[in-house]
Amino acid sequence: MSSLADLDVAGKRVFLRCDLNVPLKEGKITDDGRIRASLPTINALLAQGASIVIAAHLGRPKGEAKPELSLAPIAVRLSELLGKPVQFAGAITGADVTAKAAALGALAELADIYVGDGFGAVHRKHASVFDLAKLLPHAAGTLVAAEVEVLKQLTIDPVRPYGVVLGGSKVSDKIGVISNLLGKVDVMAIGGGMLFTFLAAQGKEIGSSLVERDLVDTVKGLIKQAEDSGVKLILPTDIVVAPTFSADAKPTLVSADAIPADQMGLDIGPESAAAFAAEIKKCKTVFWNGPMGVFEFPNFAHGTKVVAQALTEVKGISVVGGGDSAAAVRALGFADSAFGYISTGGGASLEYLEGKELPGLTALDL
Repeated sequence: MSSLADLDVAGKRVFLRCDLNVPLKEGKITDDGRIRASLPTINALLAQGASIVIAAHLGRPKGEAKPELSLAPIAVRLSELLGKPVQFAGAITGADVTAKAAALGALAELADIYVGDGFGAVHRKHASVFDLAKLLPHAAGTLVAAEVEVLKQLTIDPVRPYGVVLGGSKVSDKIGVISNLLGKVDVMAIGGGMLFTFLAAQGKEIGSSLVERDLVDTVKGLIKQAEDSGVKLILPTDIVVAPTFSADAKPTLVSADAIPADQMGLDIGPESAAAFAAEIKKCKTVFWNGPMGVFEFPNFAHGTKVVAQALTEVKGISVVGGGDSAAAVRALGFADSAFGYISTGGGASLEYLEGKELPGLTALDL
């Protein structure tokens, strides 16, 4: 792998692929963590005398120009953080954009050197992630290099006990990583909306909670895989439920064995949160991806906050796996420095831990 130190960028144009896909609410950035994470590479290139063309994406516009997904607010925030003017370009090529878009070399005309630093996009085989590294002298940015180093600690001879906490809404997003990690970890805890597919697989009543019925049999197989592998699989014993999905819905604490038919689970209960925290604190290596409940609603944020607090007390390496998890810890008042590492790429981290080959890393010889 080539690093920034291997490149001579003085007086040259650098095409820098960043991940600036930050959450927005009414046009305002609600978490600028990914922008901040890109600053070390940007500042290093500027210090070496390079001019930089930064490419990034926001949301999933699916080929259409959507004003609400413009990177203009990100350019403003980046300028504020750098203390330097940042020009925003509304297109990626000139007047002949249509013709050039069909040519692989179009983006390469913008620069002399390519630096890949958008870890949150390295699992996508996009031109700005994969192809440019073939066309230009290239290197990994400091963020991508750091992310890969942390992920290696989670996959190559991790310090034990090794625990994983998974949450989020859909188990379908995490089947591959669950299956792969069940052969590698000592303990795995399941929370978030995905837990109800696990409870359904155990034959429990889950009320109107989120569930993927078509995956119940698959989850039954994962539960058996955990048993066969000797992995301690922890599921919640109590659930905070409500009649509707809303911030002002009345929360009620119930047993995981007795969720009322007209209620939906929106958080793990305090008993479960304490059990998860106790297991986390025993571990020397912990990876967490996905909130335990609807942390955006104060009534259903307790489980996520307890798990986050436990990660700050790990006597070893604790990794917050990007995406909603990173947004959650910041929204709940935790400093980034409280954790061993906060990843910028939830999906990319999961695919790496799943054992998949990531195009953006392959292109950078990682």
